[in-house]
Amino acid sequence: MLYLIGFLGGIIGGMGMGGGTILIPALILFLNIDPKIAQSINLLSSIPMTIFALMVHIKNKNTILKLIIPIATFGVIGAVIGSLVANHLSSELLRKIFGVFLLSIGCLEIYKGIKCPPKSCKCSFKKIKK
Repeated sequence: MLYLIGFLGGIIGGMGMGGGTILIPALILFLNIDPKIAQSINLLSSIPMTIFALMVHIKNKNTILKLIIPIATFGVIGAVIGSLVANHLSSELLRKIFGVFLLSIGCLEIYKGIKCPPKSCKCSFKKIKK
C-alpha cells in the first residue's frame, strides 16, 4: 500500500498538482496515520519528488523563473507560519480543515470546467508571458 500511495503521490506531484492532495488523505484513510504525521511524511517525501520533477520541467522549459523568487520567498514564510499553527491545532481539526480545502478546490475546478470549457475559454484568467 505504501508503494502505491507513494507512486500515485509522485505522479500527481510531478504534474504540479501537489502530491499531498493524494498522499495525505491516503495515509490518513488507508493507513490510519495521524494527520500531523501524514503532513510531515508528505513534506519530507516531497523533497526528492520535487527535485526530479523540477529537473524535467526546467529541461522542457516549463518554468517562468521570474516568478520563482517571490513565490518561493513568501511560500517559505507561509510554511513556517503554517507549521507553527499546525502544532497548536488538534489532529482532528487539521483533518477537517484539509477536507474542506480539498472539497473547495474540487468544487472550484468543477465550476471552472462548466463555466469555462478549455476549448472556448474566455475567462479572466490571464496567462503570464515568459
